[in-house]
Amino acid sequence: MEANQIRKIFKAGDVIMRQGDQGDQAYIIEKGLVEILIERANGAIHRVGTRGAGTIIGEMAIVDNEPRMATIKAMEDCAMLEITKEDFHRRLKTADPVLQITTQVILTRYRDMLTRASILKETTAYPTPEDLERGYLEQTNTVETVKMANEFRAAIGTEQLSLHYQPIMNLTTGHVDGFEALMRWNHPEKGPISPAVFIPIAEDTGLIVDASRWALREACRALKRMEAKVGLENDLFMSVNFSTADFAEENFLDQLYTILSETDVAPHKVHLEITERLLMNQPQNAKETLGLCRKAGLGIAIDDFGTGYSSLSYLHYYPIDTLKIDQSFIRNMLNDKTSMELVKSIISLGKNMGMKIIAEGVEHAEEAEALKKLDCERAQGYHFSRPHSEKDITDKLMAWAKEGKVR
Repeated sequence: MEANQIRKIFKAGDVIMRQGDQGDQAYIIEKGLVEILIERANGAIHRVGTRGAGTIIGEMAIVDNEPRMATIKAMEDCAMLEITKEDFHRRLKTADPVLQITTQVILTRYRDMLTRASILKETTAYPTPEDLERGYLEQTNTVETVKMANEFRAAIGTEQLSLHYQPIMNLTTGHVDGFEALMRWNHPEKGPISPAVFIPIAEDTGLIVDASRWALREACRALKRMEAKVGLENDLFMSVNFSTADFAEENFLDQLYTILSETDVAPHKVHLEITERLLMNQPQNAKETLGLCRKAGLGIAIDDFGTGYSSLSYLHYYPIDTLKIDQSFIRNMLNDKTSMELVKSIISLGKNMGMKIIAEGVEHAEEAEALKKLDCERAQGYHFSRPHSEKDITDKLMAWAKEGKVR
């Protein structure tokens, strides 16, 4: 039982909820039976139903903050699991905006139906559902979120979406080892939209699945084109980001293998970048899927390592081969002893577990030199190169080839 689900006991005859009171909690009936009573304006009491084990009571008031519309009494001894209003709103706040607004609208219309029904016939003024729904929309970004989601759906597979590539450098040899593919969206009217804005919307709506497949296919094709133009053979890898929604797809692996086959890119040249959150949200599914990916030869990298969950047990539980140190530690390590020690610890931990280490967000030569002394193998950041379009990064590759920075 979760800590925020408190078990409460009510005796037969107890009033669990009273009509007209403000509701601060709902209950899941674990054991027992209750009756639902509604008092009309003339004082008459109507029994409108009963609820038993496995059902929920009091949910309306914690969703819309309106008074309770019925009294609920225990018909026999009952055991209840409490759901507090605070806990419910915290969960609703992190839900998809469309789910939020739909939940509120459904309840608003249900309340309106009850107030108009013969059993209540309330005479006091009550706002119309239309007025309340408009209020909900004004209080949230739901309309803008839905609009942007629809526009992003239309953008997938068009020139609006593109990939920029940031080199991942080998600190020991000074060569380019690979790239991270980063999605960019150039809206036809709004111009460039930050990934920090559209990626969460894509994840919440599930559109990230189609976007990720497009990104993997395009990144693999770009890698083949870049290698051919610079005259390389199987030397570079491409790192592509994947989300929880991607791994939830039943045909994720099939799609992955199909794209690798279509683009003729060897599995070892593709690294899947995932977050710690994905591992925590889908522990068993992630383990099985990642295990099959590793068996096929793909690399598995944990992005933004050090900023997520504190437990390190998953490092030996999952088939991870690369840790990417979050840029916040790199940015502060030369001026902050704690950050430096954390960077040292991550590098040492990864080395002891046979993993490769990539430092993110390296912006200065001093940081690169310090990381090299700490035996960090690879790094990426503005010190080496910003993310660029395929054409620009290919031009940079060709220039680096002349300087001996490409193997």
